[in-house]
Amino acid sequence: MSSSTSGRDEDAPDLVCQIDCVHGMVDALSSARWKRHQDAVMELSSHGIVVTVEESGCLQAKVFLKSELFVEYEYTAEGRPRFGLSLGLLIDCLNTFSAPGHASSVEIRYPGPDMQLLLKSVGSPDACMYAEIRTRIPDTLPWDYHFEHAGNTPVTFTVKSAVLKESIDDLEWPGSSIQIQMQPDPPSVILKGEGHGDLQIEFPYYANTDLVIAFQCDREVSYRYKYKFLRATTSNIPSSVIKENRGTKVQIGRGGILKVQHLVSVARPGMQYYRNTAGGAQQPSRIAYIEFFVKPEEDDINNG
Repeated sequence: MSSSTSGRDEDAPDLVCQIDCVHGMVDALSSARWKRHQDAVMELSSHGIVVTVEESGCLQAKVFLKSELFVEYEYTAEGRPRFGLSLGLLIDCLNTFSAPGHASSVEIRYPGPDMQLLLKSVGSPDACMYAEIRTRIPDTLPWDYHFEHAGNTPVTFTVKSAVLKESIDDLEWPGSSIQIQMQPDPPSVILKGEGHGDLQIEFPYYANTDLVIAFQCDREVSYRYKYKFLRATTSNIPSSVIKENRGTKVQIGRGGILKVQHLVSVARPGMQYYRNTAGGAQQPSRIAYIEFFVKPEEDDINNG
């Protein structure tokens, strides 16, 4: 396959790609779904597909589906087409192509005759399924958070995803904020919730390196985040991530911007390579990256 735009047929779609199993794609997209009705912006490029959702200008999630995740990926557009659609509808449509114990293949095509996103099952001898998702021009473009480290040394830690999710769930106080504090001596991460009382959870680095996998901090930092936004970063971590005992990377950047990154496997057992004539048969990187960005409470913006 080639992503070259030279000699392009004007009627040719911008993108035709095929994924060999939709379970992983559904898991990745569901990670960014924190409420029933969410508008998303999908951006296409020769490198892959990026799906972005936002809320209140304080929370953003990005799902990165690299071209290597697809068994076929033919991109012919000039520029980077971008359009809006319902995240929930996209997930629900993909789910219709998947049955328990059956790894179906789905072709994704854009645009259709009326600028739809088209889905079609492929490779099934029994039946062929189709779906059309209406797209729209986005009302606003996703905000670019320009995540930067505040100093020479990144302030970051990596913790088991299941532990982070459980800890945030335990800190729930309706309408409250959660304080995240990192300190170099002793090296530790402290999560503190305040409401009718307060609850504090501490992750000491050296005491349990199986829990906190990595830690980097050269100065004490402390910021507060709205609980509902913080919980959105872990509320839909896929069960596959928990079973595989994966870690979640958390970083605090300039101005207290919180970045939370999950890795979700998008793989079909026995898959050895993907086809791409631009680069031949290659070993796949069958991981989708999900990144959340959370702004701190207003009165913490100037902290540090």
